[in-house]
Amino acid sequence: MSAISLIAGLGNPGNGYESTRHNVGFWFLEALARAWPMQLRGDSRFRGALADLRIANQRVRVLKPETFMNESGIPVASVAAYFDLAPEKILVVHDDLDLPPGTIRVKRGGGHGGHNGLRDIFSKLGSRDFVRLRIGIGHPGNADDVTDWVLQKPSRADRDAILDAIDRAVRQVDRLLSGDLASVMNELHSDPPGTS
Repeated sequence: MSAISLIAGLGNPGNGYESTRHNVGFWFLEALARAWPMQLRGDSRFRGALADLRIANQRVRVLKPETFMNESGIPVASVAAYFDLAPEKILVVHDDLDLPPGTIRVKRGGGHGGHNGLRDIFSKLGSRDFVRLRIGIGHPGNADDVTDWVLQKPSRADRDAILDAIDRAVRQVDRLLSGDLASVMNELHSDPPGTS
């Protein structure tokens, strides 16, 4: 497996969105910054904030898009093109309606599952072959309620479960970056603590 050279956490910019379910990709970046201090700096070339980080002797760039979710492909594809990164070297961290809060999954490739940020990345990057860290936010139960659901704050219990999942994922970042997806999947795909 290819080593990861870019981590992109998805979300919407602005204070009004920072605590919403759709912004768990940004929550991941915040947790990553607590574990490995980094300085995200806005870069107009990429329409995002970028940091250069070294984890376990591996250099990785971290991207926080400054576009809205539906235009996430612009910054991801811009950084990939500028640094000549193959899709397999990109890790995209995003919310996932199909997973309950506290659940986290890693996969390479696949469909967008209705996620407009992923849909735009597919379009702009021209590939689905990047690695994804899917963070469960749960489903409202009715497809008509999805838009409001992702733009709302989760309950306290759901937020705690999501943050716990993010912490578990951050502890696996060194293995994720090395491309050791099998061992990361083995660790993260087990039931979260307290659910079995």
